[in-house]
Amino acid sequence: MLDQDLKNTLKGYLERLTRPLEIVANTDGSEASQELRALLADITDVCGQISVREISDAALRAPSFAIGSPGHDIKLRFAGIPLGHEFTSLVLALLQAGGYPPKVSDDVINAIKALPGPLKFESYFSLSCQNCPDVVQALNLMAVLNPNIEHTAIEGSAFQAEVESRQVMSVPSIYLNGEPFAAGRMGIEEILAKLDTGAAAREAEKLKDKAPYDVLIVGGGPAGAAAAIYAARKGIRTGIVAERWGGQVADTMGIENLISIPETEGPKLVAAMENHVNHYDVDIMKLQRADAVSTDGELVSIALASGATLKSKTVIVATGARWRQMNVPGEDQYRNKGVAYCPHCDGPLFKGKRVAVIGGGNSGVEAAIDLAGIVSQVTLIEFDGQLRADAVLQRKLNSLPNVRVITSALTTEVTGDGAKVNGLVYKDRGSGDLHTIELEGIFVQIGLLPNSDFLKGSVGLSPRGEVIVDARGATSMAGVFAAGDVTTTPYKQIVIAMGEGSKAALSAFDHLIRMALPEAVRKAA
Repeated sequence: MLDQDLKNTLKGYLERLTRPLEIVANTDGSEASQELRALLADITDVCGQISVREISDAALRAPSFAIGSPGHDIKLRFAGIPLGHEFTSLVLALLQAGGYPPKVSDDVINAIKALPGPLKFESYFSLSCQNCPDVVQALNLMAVLNPNIEHTAIEGSAFQAEVESRQVMSVPSIYLNGEPFAAGRMGIEEILAKLDTGAAAREAEKLKDKAPYDVLIVGGGPAGAAAAIYAARKGIRTGIVAERWGGQVADTMGIENLISIPETEGPKLVAAMENHVNHYDVDIMKLQRADAVSTDGELVSIALASGATLKSKTVIVATGARWRQMNVPGEDQYRNKGVAYCPHCDGPLFKGKRVAVIGGGNSGVEAAIDLAGIVSQVTLIEFDGQLRADAVLQRKLNSLPNVRVITSALTTEVTGDGAKVNGLVYKDRGSGDLHTIELEGIFVQIGLLPNSDFLKGSVGLSPRGEVIVDARGATSMAGVFAAGDVTTTPYKQIVIAMGEGSKAALSAFDHLIRMALPEAVRKAA
């Protein structure tokens, strides 16, 4: 099952266990159960503190296995084979159930232990989903720390009938006590905030007492992380406030053009960025959305959706961008019910089904190529008269027998039966005729929109909503700079966002120095 290099690595990690573990596997005669037996045998081969016991319980999913430790009340189970992106989740679950301390703050640990129960979580994941491990690992840790919490992580493609019965059409999807709880990438702080409805108000009260910053960065993607590092290295008071750490990078599967790093994945890069920022004295405030920006001539104020307001001598806006929507009838109604935006995450849930990809750029064509290996039929719909993707991608696409390409087409409606998608309607831009395609899934890949709504009326924006910046990253508001995908800077790339974030921090520092000079000297400069 596991190659020798991986077994050696696993052995090194499992040497950190401080107490024995027992794995109870529920198996049947399926090939998947044989695969699970092989995986568990490899685990016990490299760690003498882990034992495995097999049962056959029709009331439980098969194959599945529970991880426990004698004398400790832990309710943690994997249903399916947690390989791919979830192998790390399995290793962490073994370590944490075996007494290895988690790398979270004492405040988070105390908040988890204080949760009343019973809380029975079920999370659905796919092995190709780069966003799922955050959810699985968070809920696993909660189950280890609090006996009132139970968690089962379920590989969706291994339990297709269950997925269809519950109409799970996107991952990660979380159920709590049998009812839908949340969908999409979430960290442990977000899950705790959703469980504790008073947490946001308490956090807002804490934020109100923050002293003004020298530099406050809004946004936690590549531009924001780079800006925070460059500002903090100047020895000035630096804060970073972000609704979601990592931004779009967290949703990116493969990254092969970041100089000096031949290949990585979005979540790994996000973790590395946060680790780098944490090397410096930066006040990080997560799960906070900016609502407005204003200035009194001396300090810039950032009003947050939580009700708090933060003040700073300078601000760097690095809020990035979000997936562009089609804005057609039915899209919002069937979001996560057949309308999806991440083919890597949700593609396995459409195994053997018919899907459409909207968009003929690189993202759309790459999505169609990936999906063609999973689904029965892919229809790619492009508004323009020809595809805009790189030639090498188009050649690959045209070689696939289960892909159909429709150009000069405008999607006008997403249709469904009230519970899930059953088709779409498009208009032939040449003839004006309307056509209907029957399908089960729609993957939207038509570019990005800047996250600049909170700046309208305060900072100059382009017709596309991008923040207008000069060569130094300065905006139309004194003391406010911007960087990354939210700006008019061309070529939305990770490496460019990092460079622009660094430049904005240096510009903000220069602004602070000039403001500290006597007025006469400042004017002469």
